[in-house]
Amino acid sequence: MDACFNAFDKDGDGFLSISEFDLICRALFRNDRGKIYGLEEDQLREVYSIFDLKGDGRIDREEFEVCWNKWIKICTRPKSAFLIVDVQNDFITGSLNIKQCAAQHDGSEVIDPINRLLETVPFDAVFYSLDWHPVDHVSFIDNLHLREVDISSSISKEAARVYDTVTFQGPPLLKQRLWPRHCVQDSWGAELHKDLKIVDNAIKIYKGTNPEVDSYSVFWDNKKLTETTLSSQLQEKGATDIYICGLAYDVCVGATAVDALTSGYRTILIDDCSRGVDLVDIEKTKATVIGSNGVIVNSSQVKAMVEGRDRRPELGYKLALEIKHKMNLGDE
Repeated sequence: MDACFNAFDKDGDGFLSISEFDLICRALFRNDRGKIYGLEEDQLREVYSIFDLKGDGRIDREEFEVCWNKWIKICTRPKSAFLIVDVQNDFITGSLNIKQCAAQHDGSEVIDPINRLLETVPFDAVFYSLDWHPVDHVSFIDNLHLREVDISSSISKEAARVYDTVTFQGPPLLKQRLWPRHCVQDSWGAELHKDLKIVDNAIKIYKGTNPEVDSYSVFWDNKKLTETTLSSQLQEKGATDIYICGLAYDVCVGATAVDALTSGYRTILIDDCSRGVDLVDIEKTKATVIGSNGVIVNSSQVKAMVEGRDRRPELGYKLALEIKHKMNLGDE
């Protein structure tokens, strides 16, 4: 820490100016091929202000120690979790084969690149999520007769078709997209695909188990009523970064990425390891992730990022904002 401070305190005055801090960021945010990313000017100023704890327009050695321990060390040595979302039979060749949806994506195409990552990248933890629905689940179109559709629904019970969204009576009112019956607990369709590599010590997270509410995200059900075990497992592992991929890009993968970002994790969505339902919604998912300081990468870039050799400024900025949030709450 002292060596870093001294190296970038160019004028030797015992403080880091914003221009000297910019040099640190340019050294920090780069890849192992020498490409410098850097922070945007407004982001640089905001991050600088976060660690200027005394608010005097400069960072002293004591303030830099906070920056070093809470920010720089995580950026250079992240703890990475790999979350593989719903690579299950029903989404690939079964009752909800996404190849039959608007985007006509082949869900099986995610398996080989995911397996390569599992074989070559030293993730600190690996998670597999599974849709795990009871037979009377609210999302199944053939269960529509089990519940009353509210008068406010834009589509009536009689007119509803698969992939339509209806509003069920409450309380509370529940908007629900209707899907073919899929991933029923203990069925073949709910099993992970046979060609997907399952690593030792991986953790499986089951979601969608409540018959009355759907669960796209691996963190929460869609109404934010019930949390899965994912958050506690990530905290136990000390994860800072979550690499997310799987099926379907614009549904469960996207919802999980949004919740990961909201929960404060540095979030990386792996593009070529994900396939989706609708091309327009996939682009919306990408825009949401990028707009929330997440990163979208190809699987070929993941190993260097996990090993701290490719350090993205978006993730550094996201971490700084989370540190600021915790400081404001008095948690730091």
